[in-house]
Amino acid sequence: MKTINNIKYFALILGGSLLLSGCNDYIEEDIYTQITSENFIDESTADQFIVGLYTSTRSVYQNYGYKFEGTDIFTTQGEIFSTSSTNDYVGLNAPQTNGVWSANYDVISKANTAINRYETQVNWSDAKLGEKAYGIAQARALRALAFFNLAQQYGGVVLDLDEPQSIRNNYTRSTEQETYTLIIEELEAAIPDLLDNPETGRFSKRAAQHVLSEVYLTRAYLDFGESTDFQTAADLAVAAIGSYDIRSQSFEEVFAYDNQVNDEILFAGQWSDTGISEDSNNNKHSLFMYQVFDLPGVSRANPYGTKGNSLMPTPYFYSLFDDNDSRENVTIHRTIMADEASGLADDIINPGDTLVYFPKNTLDIDELKDRLDRYWVYQPDQYLFGVPADIDGVNYKYSLNPSFINFPIMKKFDDEIFAAETSGARDTFIFRIAETHLIAAEAFLGAGNTTQALFHLNRVRERATGVADHYTTVDLDNILVERALELIGESNRWAVLKRMGKLEEKLANNPHYADHGAFDASKHLLRPIPIKEIEISPETMTQNPNY
Repeated sequence: MKTINNIKYFALILGGSLLLSGCNDYIEEDIYTQITSENFIDESTADQFIVGLYTSTRSVYQNYGYKFEGTDIFTTQGEIFSTSSTNDYVGLNAPQTNGVWSANYDVISKANTAINRYETQVNWSDAKLGEKAYGIAQARALRALAFFNLAQQYGGVVLDLDEPQSIRNNYTRSTEQETYTLIIEELEAAIPDLLDNPETGRFSKRAAQHVLSEVYLTRAYLDFGESTDFQTAADLAVAAIGSYDIRSQSFEEVFAYDNQVNDEILFAGQWSDTGISEDSNNNKHSLFMYQVFDLPGVSRANPYGTKGNSLMPTPYFYSLFDDNDSRENVTIHRTIMADEASGLADDIINPGDTLVYFPKNTLDIDELKDRLDRYWVYQPDQYLFGVPADIDGVNYKYSLNPSFINFPIMKKFDDEIFAAETSGARDTFIFRIAETHLIAAEAFLGAGNTTQALFHLNRVRERATGVADHYTTVDLDNILVERALELIGESNRWAVLKRMGKLEEKLANNPHYADHGAFDASKHLLRPIPIKEIEISPETMTQNPNY
């Protein structure tokens, strides 16, 4: 059950709806009218500032392009020669606006407001000073997380810690080193006042340790990183893991729809079917799929959903699953099933019939012909745009398929409550302990402790395969494979490849990039600052190099 008690909306001050949600019991909404922050906010209502922060944080994790495009495990659904600037780096220029920038600064702005009001407006009684410290700690941690999201993409950013109260035209970027220093200071200050086991949906001490571990790990690779950063990252990751054993739940159980609140989840953006549209507006179920309702026998109300973007996993990603890896069946759909009656050639399609099958291994011609009498089959080398040559004497000719792009669509984000590409109610897992293990593996590797690096890497693999010591050696490539299999669609693949120094190398696995990519390390390791941000402060705001 997802519950947080006695939380009310505060739309008049913070704008936006509630992040923290429930399955059956849900937060009661009180409507306030003809009030201002000055006559509303006191120590009993101040938490609404923090609630609004979680709403904005949820929106941050609905920006997908910069996290996934232009990497080894994602590509676009277009023809192989088609260009997409963020995927193949051809013509990548500064956009007018960008959701990554604006969503994270929305969190920062609201955190600044919350901290200022907590410190200057609310009169706290001695009995409530702990609540004051806890509220400020949450705001500082979420603000640090937002700054970290920005720093990974843009380098040094504007470190504005004041509540916005006027229009400014003199925003100035700090250096990347200053940005990382602030993020570390904020998280280290917040952790002591965060709770070990807060109400569901709140940012816990262990979630903050997870983030701080990744911050130190990222800084360790940078020119200004300190010699102790890898070990500090490893120690923090171990603290975040705590006593939890990921083998206590299978991968399938972690992603079971009725188990969205479970001990592996350190932090999630929570959604639910409350009757309030903003609370069931998750769109993650629509990612990495093609328009399956174009197929005969698949209705628009099908259980898979509607295509929400033009990204897909690369053939390289699909090739990573070993036969004993239980994550495969949870992560992707290898079959598309009909949900309404239809027909094709001499075949009658009934609900429940297989329409498309994507074999893990290439079928021989005899088995292929047999199956093509009953449904379409796309071999592993056909998981891209294009129409295979028809095979004579079968019902399911490829030329009869109205879709020109066919691939195993994503499964682990499937929702049970959704409308088209939006209106989903499944939680978005932001940090899981499986990822913490992989951060620990990378950090221990950087610190020179290969024994512990192997332990954490193999612990993740063991949960998936039942094999305790799959890896006998550890390197960044092995860690990247496990991150792909375990965390596809969850973690920021682009930022991980960048920090490891593997982005350009691994782009060879992206078929569109391999065909015509134009990555330039002097430019593309940083994202362009949105043009409107430059226009707001033309005398002080600077663009990243070569944009």
